[in-house]
Amino acid sequence: MSPSDGAAPARWVPGSGEARRHVLVAVVNNRPGVLNRVASLMRARNFNIESLAVGHTERPDVSRMTITLWGDDVAVEQVAKQLYKLIDVLKVQDVSAERRIEHELALIKVNAGSRTRKEVLAIVEMYRARVVDVAADALVIEATGTEEEIDALVALVRGFGIKEMVRTGSIVMVRGAQAVEVNA
Repeated sequence: MSPSDGAAPARWVPGSGEARRHVLVAVVNNRPGVLNRVASLMRARNFNIESLAVGHTERPDVSRMTITLWGDDVAVEQVAKQLYKLIDVLKVQDVSAERRIEHELALIKVNAGSRTRKEVLAIVEMYRARVVDVAADALVIEATGTEEEIDALVALVRGFGIKEMVRTGSIVMVRGAQAVEVNA
């Protein structure tokens, strides 16, 4: 039907675009409860946090959160604006479109008996990872890199049997002289 037929014209609805991966950096005061308030806001807006890494910065009273999530551009922009309204949030920046360094850390405990140890060690060397613990039938591998690099390593060692694994989630830093910082 056309608008002249009495039907309402199609209306553009904000936030109805295609979901994509976003990386938000939030600089926050290092105080109890801040992480909970940020996670609660994400939950209330129906975002599933893919990864969340929090750590100290060069300032002891300030922490930095790297939040990885999926959503359309408008919805993520809105949640970033709402993060600013939280007490103790100093700066929020979506660095998804920026040239950035993005890494995560993984510790992987892999079955590695006498027959398979050399193969596992060759894979570790190929991925520039390192062995941080050795047992009679297992190795603990420490690997850093992009999510894709870690995924590829995990896929290769999965055939030997993964006993245990933990990953930090992504942390990011914008390349070059630009920085996500708060003017004190």
